Amino acid sequence: MSDETVRDARPEAHHDLVLVVDFGAQYAQLIARRVREARVYSEIVPHTMPVADMLAREPKAIILSGGPSSVYADGAPGMDDTVFTAGVPVFGMCYGFQLMAQGLGGEVAATGAREYGRTPVAVSDPGTLLADLPAEHRVWMSHGDAVTAAPEGFSVLASTPTTPVAAFEDVTRGLAGVQWHPEVMHTEHGQQVLEHFLHDIAGCRQTWTMLNIVEEQVDAIRSQVGDGRAICALSGGVDSAVAAALVQRAIGDRLTCVYVDHGMMRAGETDQVKRDFEEVFDSLDVVDAADQFVGALAGVTEPEQKRKIIGREFIRTFETAQVRVFGDAEEGETAFLVQGTLYPDVVESGGGAGTSTIKSHHNVGGLPDDLTFALVEPLRTLFKDEVRAVGEQLGLPSTMVWRQPFPGPGLGIRIIGEVTHERLDLLRSADLIAREELTRAGLDRDVWQMPVVLLADVHSVGVQGDGRTYGHPVVLRPVTSDDAMTADWARLPFDLLERISTRITNEVPDVNRVVLDVTSKPPGTIEWE
Repeated sequence: MSDETVRDARPEAHHDLVLVVDFGAQYAQLIARRVREARVYSEIVPHTMPVADMLAREPKAIILSGGPSSVYADGAPGMDDTVFTAGVPVFGMCYGFQLMAQGLGGEVAATGAREYGRTPVAVSDPGTLLADLPAEHRVWMSHGDAVTAAPEGFSVLASTPTTPVAAFEDVTRGLAGVQWHPEVMHTEHGQQVLEHFLHDIAGCRQTWTMLNIVEEQVDAIRSQVGDGRAICALSGGVDSAVAAALVQRAIGDRLTCVYVDHGMMRAGETDQVKRDFEEVFDSLDVVDAADQFVGALAGVTEPEQKRKIIGREFIRTFETAQVRVFGDAEEGETAFLVQGTLYPDVVESGGGAGTSTIKSHHNVGGLPDDLTFALVEPLRTLFKDEVRAVGEQLGLPSTMVWRQPFPGPGLGIRIIGEVTHERLDLLRSADLIAREELTRAGLDRDVWQMPVVLLADVHSVGVQGDGRTYGHPVVLRPVTSDDAMTADWARLPFDLLERISTRITNEVPDVNRVVLDVTSKPPGTIEWE
């Protein structure tokens, strides 16, 4: 099939595109999500991307994020001021607001007064950006510098007791900004402010809906696969389930789902996947590859190496499965592999332009160089909560759509140290207890995910049965999140934590200590490896 016949699957080909320029903001991913909640497609790009490259993507608008620096400090991140004169609407938040003011001739200074957290703001002239907002409301601030004079042609809309210019706009040029963070939940009317910019100033079309996503991806899959056949790397999680459902809707029985039990699944998981997925998908092929995967990980302790080995072994397994399911491909026939890759996977694996690699996801940065499959990734531009909404749109059972996330590498990246069958069995037992108690407490929908991590290379002195023990600690990592780009630790009831700890130390041999991880993301990722 020629490239010309393949339908353009990029969202910006069918929707207005908003670029979120990241200046090291804690909330850059959250800004992108808020834009999408306004039914406008968004992507994150680094501030190091040349303005010419940004404009080449023909964005409908550009948003400048916050950041920890001072705009006038040596080495502070910046960008070419031509972004403000290119005719594309621009919205600045916090650092981005100050950058806009400075770049267009306004004044930014250290006033000696800092504003952090909830701050009252007074609206003096609502204009378009703050239309229909209360004259006084509270916003979330995080800055030590302030805009002391707006650029020529801008209307000052709001102030605080210590910040004379807290919001401004020049609607004629499509430029606006606020000193606060409208994207965070602590800011009152923040989404309304963002939508005023997107809809009323930038004129973005509100076309980013789950129904449109389904229709466009089904069309794109049909164009890409044509009359060919595909196999889907089905993990049992919501991502691969939704990806498989989209592809099955597009090509029907020419899709075969392949579930690989790599020996690092949770207790009872393979049987559950068989039960649940055989009812939904036309064809399910189950592969027992536990010895293959665990053998390949022998002696390996470095997390990135683990992920890459697991990614490589997955591909080798799918290559074998393709021959078994479809027979030898005809000469010139493309082998298609469906994956549930998400936007956070791509960003964290360094797939965004100029982004750093946080960790190589097995289905992105962990893929081998000699990959022979053509990848079909219908969820590559979506956040997790958007994937759940697509799953509901497709009519998948709620047990699939709302299943807690579980990483493709499985328990292999929840063992700190070498992965062995014995250590996997130990961690499986502890994980099962934690999941049982969480379900019994009715908190499955409140907690995004609760990894249990085995510190296999660490030993801890304990007392069990009136005797000294020298066992392993395990770590409970309950988190809340919307999209996995940011997360906070879940405040579980103490009595629940006590039950989990008591059961694990009583029922799991060689574990004599249970600890709780209370780190948010950032700075810590959800998984330890």
